Amino acid sequence: MSLDQVAAAARRSAALPLTLAVAAVDVDGGRTVGVDDTAVLPVASASKLLLLAEVSRRLDSGELRADQVVDIPDQDVAGGTGLLRRLGRRGWTVEDLAWLTASVSDNTATNALLRLVGRPATARLARQLGLDHLTLHDSVRDVRGPDVPPVFATGTARDLARLVALTVRGTMASPAASGRLLEWMRSNTDHGLVPALIGHDPYAPCFPDPLPGGLLVANKTGTDTGVRADAGVIIGARRVAYAVVAHWDVALGPSTERAAVHAIRDVGRTLAACAHRPAPG
Repeated sequence: MSLDQVAAAARRSAALPLTLAVAAVDVDGGRTVGVDDTAVLPVASASKLLLLAEVSRRLDSGELRADQVVDIPDQDVAGGTGLLRRLGRRGWTVEDLAWLTASVSDNTATNALLRLVGRPATARLARQLGLDHLTLHDSVRDVRGPDVPPVFATGTARDLARLVALTVRGTMASPAASGRLLEWMRSNTDHGLVPALIGHDPYAPCFPDPLPGGLLVANKTGTDTGVRADAGVIIGARRVAYAVVAHWDVALGPSTERAAVHAIRDVGRTLAACAHRPAPG
């Protein structure tokens, strides 16, 4: 199974009324394939990887401390995914907030971390890593009026897959920062997109080392109106970093959403088959 077949799986959605952007990277061999992977699309919470990357970089450099307590004002509290707005405490450590952002995509924790490091810092890191189109535009909001950016974040499948590949290689800022980000990604509880039809062990203690004969996954998903996104790595006989972003007009109804999820899962099966087999010699 080659990366070319991942691209072929993505192209099977060409007749659907949606955009399916796919990028896949052979982490060790370096080869990349993509379909519509340079299209700039809303990527929802998959973009939180960039925020977590900056937090991890600062923890490694000493600019932040893992046990530093961050108070959460009312302005940070957001609905949607997460737990913090349902809990009584208003003070959490930087590391707590990172785990919550990574594991359950907590929007309140995201806003607290984004206020702590600032959007300009995430933009600088994106430039340094060569992620030309991955941008956090705003905080997470329950309501988006005309005076704020229309979406939380935009990006390309290529940039998301590149960020994951750099992380898996240990070259996202530093080996320690990369390893920490990868562990946070491993905690993600949403395996409903790319990993949904993949036989994998989400709790294998060997991670990130390969599981003999099996697969491991670390990822970050995103869900918003007309958007489903998933960026991560599948570890088997080889390591394949990926990003899949689906975007569609919600006026087309729930059948298009179901088609988008089905298409993403179909790409996921092909990615898994590719990771199962060693790279060609």
